[in-house]
Amino acid sequence: MENYLTIKKDGHFSQVIKKSEFICSIARVNSEEEAQQFINQISPKNKKARHNCFAYLIGNHDEIQRESDNGEPAGTAGVPILNALKQNQLHNVCAVVTRYFGGIKLGTGGLIRAYNSTTAAAIREIGVVNRVVMQQASFNLSYADFEKAKYFLNQNQIQLQDVDYTDQVKLTLMLKHDQIKIFQKQLTNYLNFPITLELGGNTYQDIEVKSN
Repeated sequence: MENYLTIKKDGHFSQVIKKSEFICSIARVNSEEEAQQFINQISPKNKKARHNCFAYLIGNHDEIQRESDNGEPAGTAGVPILNALKQNQLHNVCAVVTRYFGGIKLGTGGLIRAYNSTTAAAIREIGVVNRVVMQQASFNLSYADFEKAKYFLNQNQIQLQDVDYTDQVKLTLMLKHDQIKIFQKQLTNYLNFPITLELGGNTYQDIEVKSN
């Protein structure tokens, strides 16, 4: 598992350029099969559209890259969509841009700009997140030290995932890999007694990327 950037959520964005409507539908996908399923969902909803062009990137290192002009002049739709995804350093995402022709031809340069800008605008509108690998960590302490530990977590903006009350209190939280040893040392120093962390599985946590 590796950290990577992707869209905050699935969504849509539309804009009109010289009377043609361009609609970008974009979604998270984890496989080529999921990407094709998403494309197959969007196209039937826009049967009257002249074109449903797409691009997708699969894998943390873009091991799978596909794009289609879907009848537009070669290189004027699929590649510009793909470039918008790459320019935003996104991974595991599929974008379909639907075009309803408005009667005015845009020319090769106009089409390239339209497909790229529609995809880029959709990404800005929906937002980007950093999917960060987090590891589960648990530790036990006495009831007398519980409030003090909670204060430490709040001050360091670490969210509790679970609290189990038995003869002791078991706290479970998620930490970044490079945070584990530092956290253990700091909490030990703060409580003034040794803390032993029990490490569990890994999962992703979405951290919103603030736009410039």
